[in-house]
Formats: sequence, C-alpha cells, structure tokens
Amino acid sequence: DGMGNLRVTKKGIRLEGISEFLLPLYVKEIHSRKDSPLVLQSDRNVTVNARNHMGQLTGQLTVGADAVEAQCKRFEVRASEGGKVLFSADEDEIVIGADRLKVTGTEGAVFGHSVETPHIRAEPSQDLKLESPTRSLVMEAPRGVQVNAAAGDLKATCRKELHLQSTEGEIFLNADTIRLGNLPVGSFSSSSSSSPSSSAPRQTIYELCVCPNGKLYLSPAGAGSTCQSSSNICLWS
Repeated sequence: DGMGNLRVTKKGIRLEGISEFLLPLYVKEIHSRKDSPLVLQSDRNVTVNARNHMGQLTGQLTVGADAVEAQCKRFEVRASEGGKVLFSADEDEIVIGADRLKVTGTEGAVFGHSVETPHIRAEPSQDLKLESPTRSLVMEAPRGVQVNAAAGDLKATCRKELHLQSTEGEIFLNADTIRLGNLPVGSFSSSSSSSPSSSAPRQTIYELCVCPNGKLYLSPAGAGSTCQSSSNICLWS
C-alpha cells in the first residue's frame, strides 16, 4: 500500500516524517496530520504561486530570510471569526478595518503628506496636542473647522504672531469674561486737564482703544472718549 514513508489511502497520499521533492509536486490540497502543524521548509525561501487558466502568474507569496513579500492585485487580512477585513491593500488605497489602530512607537506615526479624518480625539484622561515644531500647522475644511474642549481649557501658543483672519465673515468671541492681558497704557493729554496731584484718586477705569494699524491699547477713561490716533502707542508701534 505504499513505499516507505509514502502510503496510498482512500483519501489520497499520506507522507510520514520529513519528505523532500526534487521535482515539482502537483496536488489539489495539502493537509497536516490531526493536531499537528504543517511546515514548509527551504534552505533559501518558500514561495507559493497562483496562476490563471492560461498559466500566467496572478499572485505570489514569498517567505524569505529577510522579508515576507506578497505580489498580487489585492492583499487582505481577515478575522478568524466572521471574516471581517482587518487590513487590505491594493494600488489605489490601504484600508485598516480594525476597530482601533494603535501605534506604540515613541515617535508616533509619521505621514509624508496630508491626513484626512472626520475626528481627532485623545485617549481618555490624556491631553490632545497638535504641534508643528519647525513649520506651520494647517487644518482645512470646506465647511469649517471645530475645536472643542468639553471639560477643560483650549490653549493656542506660538513663538511669534497669532493671526485670526476671516475673509468674508466675522470673528465672534462669546464668553462670560473676555480678558486682554498686558495691554499698554497710552498717554492722554487735554488742555482742560489739570496737573496731577498726590491727592488725585487712582485711575481704575480705562477705555479700550484701537490704533489705525489695529494695535490695541488702554487710555484713562474720561467724560468723553480719550482715544487718540496720535497716542504714543500708535506712533511708536
């Protein structure tokens, strides 16, 4: 019923132990013994080829000493239960179908070009930080960009200038308190004003003024407006 380790059974041919084939082997299916792994071993690499009815190569999987390479029109990794696509790749796009993509490297994920996503969120109890150490940070959307901190502060910090610009609309600041810190105090001169004295009350109310170039400054409040375009703040800014 066979030759040594090679036995012919009703279900096909059974090989016991380690077998070597010097010429091509053509079979429909290869199964391991029950509760035993199937091992394909080579001194160089193991290559699995798929061909169409015309003999043309349509897919190839190569397991080598340095890398595992797959050449095909579409590569897919599916879950063992349900067959959900966890990862797929073709010439047009790469799709990750897992519920979460987690990058554990200390440097995070690096994208050479733009990133498109409907939602950016930090891990629970972690801060979300968007930073560009050497260049600018750009967020664009045709219908607006929303930045929301539901249970904390929102902070924007830059080294030089922070520009808020609206080409067709308005910039609307809505809060219980709006504070503009470190505004300079401009000088105000009036012919009717008297010389200051030690008994004069301390100035506690100021008027918010805008220079022609847009710079803000404070001016001591009076019965009328004390803002002057010739203020020392506007002239020297």
